[in-house]
Amino acid sequence: MRQFAQPILLAALMAAPLTPAGAQDLTAPFLKVTPRTADEAARIARVTAPTQDFSAAEKFEANPAGAATVRARTDADAFSQPSGNISFERELDFKLGNGLFKKLWVSSPSSTLASDGLGPLYNARSCQRCHLKDGRGHPPEGPGDDAVSMFLRVSVPAGVEDEMTRIEAFLTSQGEALNRTRPDPVYGGQMQDFGVAGHPAEYRLDVTWEEIPVQMNGEHASLRKPTWTAQDLGYGPLAPGAMLSPRVAPQMLGLGLLEAIPAADILALADPLDADGDGISGRAQVVWSFEHDRPMLGRFGYKAGAPTVREQSAAAFAGDVGISTPLFPAHWGDCTDGQPACRTAPHGGDDARGTEIDAEGLDLVTFYSRNLGVPARRDTDAPEVLNGKRIFHQARCTACHVPKFVTNRLPDQPEQSFQLIWPFTDLLLHDMGEGLADNRPEGLASGREWKTPPLWGIGLTPQVNGHSYYLHDGRARSLLEAVLWHGGEAQSARDHVIGLTPQDRADLIRYLESL
Repeated sequence: MRQFAQPILLAALMAAPLTPAGAQDLTAPFLKVTPRTADEAARIARVTAPTQDFSAAEKFEANPAGAATVRARTDADAFSQPSGNISFERELDFKLGNGLFKKLWVSSPSSTLASDGLGPLYNARSCQRCHLKDGRGHPPEGPGDDAVSMFLRVSVPAGVEDEMTRIEAFLTSQGEALNRTRPDPVYGGQMQDFGVAGHPAEYRLDVTWEEIPVQMNGEHASLRKPTWTAQDLGYGPLAPGAMLSPRVAPQMLGLGLLEAIPAADILALADPLDADGDGISGRAQVVWSFEHDRPMLGRFGYKAGAPTVREQSAAAFAGDVGISTPLFPAHWGDCTDGQPACRTAPHGGDDARGTEIDAEGLDLVTFYSRNLGVPARRDTDAPEVLNGKRIFHQARCTACHVPKFVTNRLPDQPEQSFQLIWPFTDLLLHDMGEGLADNRPEGLASGREWKTPPLWGIGLTPQVNGHSYYLHDGRARSLLEAVLWHGGEAQSARDHVIGLTPQDRADLIRYLESL
């Protein structure tokens, strides 16, 4: 589901001081991990070492999710298959979760007691409405198009009188300098552009585009720079200093496998002070886990604001659909004290479930989200793909888009257990330059930092979603435009691509399309 709505946790994070016991442990306590032996660790180091041979595809490269890889379909359902190694019995849970993921919620009161509780303010009536075919959302394509698969995050600078949250207290105790923020006092942590009957929507998303020419070796391109605004505000003006950040719904592939990467392997890649002098200084995001009541490594969302698939799913139910869960039991979702009618509106949590979706339902959606299969690679041995792979490594794209990991051994999660995977991400925060900056801090992430997004499946976006819009706000109209927007730590890689011959540049894009 959509990236983690951290402001929903805010009330829960105030109070209770952080206990120092285990404070440095950022592992995933909910995973039942069988520790690696020394021989396994050595073998994994050999297998995941960067290749130096671009004359042929690497062994197992065609299976980006290991045994969980699925057949690469040629239709719009390419992202909607269960893990390739799922059992028949567990596939039933996957299908039940899929039903809840697609479920259209209705407002309360309603005769359909199992489906009521929508809103009162919301961005979509179902998870699938944002994550179309489990893929990527898109920005409005014109005046007649809606923004159902994207929204605006909003926050304001924290005041000196604002008590620190537990995660802020923890990070400050570790010597981190934070740009502390809070949700807008009226509009909350994200803007909802729909409301049930009697509740005005919070806003209408509007965007204007400016074309920016880019000259490359032998070719030219044009980038479109967006200016996002919140129009038709339904509850008065935004607070002074409000920071807005647009977010397109990301694709859902391989989330369980990303969750299963050992935290130690991710943290080993971090180099916040650029000690090796290579210009890349990835930083780990650290967030507070509401479910496990402790700091954890952030992995999900554009700024890695969520620690687990389950927490991300619950926060999206609350923020996007206005549905309460055992993790976030407020029936009004993201509504604030400044929206009293929303807070006192009828809701669907006063029956046997207790919340509008119960623990069993949330577990099924989580299982579904963990097990959306990654399609097999295509044309891995094609000469142009191999040349594009060579260029991808030569440009040092792999410094952030790390190709390979081996997941933890997980006896109770066989689909994700001990798989060699190729997600092309380090799950770390990187400064991407002023061009991509949203100027809105989130946790440890500055207004210029973003988590490295996984690239697996990216070449199938046009097939699945019928468009080729990329980056956090869909501004890039092609993979080449996405590369050309890179700056900051990725500036040298971008400049390398600009200097390529047209044929080499085309081969690089062909390689990305094969992922």
